[in-house]
Amino acid sequence: MTHAATQLFPVILPVSDADHRLNGRDKVKALSRLARSALMKSCEKSGLHLDAFPKNQKGVPLPVGGVHWSLTHKSDMVGGVASLLPVGMDLETIRPVNGALLTKVADDDEWQLVDGDRQRAFFRFWTAKEAVLKAVGKGMVGLSRCRVAAIVDDTRMTLTYDATHWPVAHFWFDGHVAALTHHDLDVFWTLPHCFDVTGTRFP
Repeated sequence: MTHAATQLFPVILPVSDADHRLNGRDKVKALSRLARSALMKSCEKSGLHLDAFPKNQKGVPLPVGGVHWSLTHKSDMVGGVASLLPVGMDLETIRPVNGALLTKVADDDEWQLVDGDRQRAFFRFWTAKEAVLKAVGKGMVGLSRCRVAAIVDDTRMTLTYDATHWPVAHFWFDGHVAALTHHDLDVFWTLPHCFDVTGTRFP
């Protein structure tokens, strides 16, 4: 039995200075390669195997031999995760956002669940919904069908997509936040030492 039967191993990697200086298609290719490196590290930790990265016509990752996978990348970091169940992962850099974006990501009922900083909550909502939409194979066209159902604490929340519930785990590090659909599996985050992780316990 692989670790993936009960555990998830998302991996986050930093983008090198050389890759960070790239532009356009060259940078996209570099980020994609690095994200796949993160994914392969996730496979290794999970005891899973991927030898291809097929996508459908809409660019949605397709499972290979029962292994589901998800990639995410920003200009300064990337992430990847493999799982025996449908999975989605997203990353964002925490920064100020305007009111229009707050309205776009959630409606009044969802914002009623927030007790605290809405700027911080915005990135929880955004990354969680992105992760769920990746897991169900939908892009942002499915945003209105993806809703925040409950906020458990600073690292756990539940979303719904149509009638299906999706638990999401959040991970805060170095001015960033990552979100992962986890199906109530144990999550073991892997980050390099160059990231500052505050208030986070590693197993």
